[in-house]
Amino acid sequence: MTSSRPYLIRAIHEWIVDNFMTPYLLVDVESEGVDVPRQHGQNGKIVLNVSPRAVDGLLLSNEAIGFRARFGGISTEVYVPVDAVLAIYAKENGRGMVFTEDEEEPGPDTPAASPAGRPRLKVVK
Repeated sequence: MTSSRPYLIRAIHEWIVDNFMTPYLLVDVESEGVDVPRQHGQNGKIVLNVSPRAVDGLLLSNEAIGFRARFGGISTEVYVPVDAVLAIYAKENGRGMVFTEDEEEPGPDTPAASPAGRPRLKVVK
């Protein structure tokens, strides 16, 4: 199966916008293919406001996120591969989802349940 990350990013983005809040992406600027204004980041990460008012031409595809935004008054094209997204959350209350950097999707030989036969779930805050 394909990664669930792009689908979750799109769904949570829509949920945050539908609730009149501001969606933020936390991005690893050191990941391959990331094209962001690195001078606006800290410690190898950058927070991007991806609200409809802040960006133009937002594209949330299965491979990457792209848009135009202003940084320091300069219009900039931004490109972020989906694997470089570490989290998506609402600015106002912090609700959203954090993705692990080494997240693996279960393969055909990986059981979906724990050894006790119970589903494995993660707590999302």
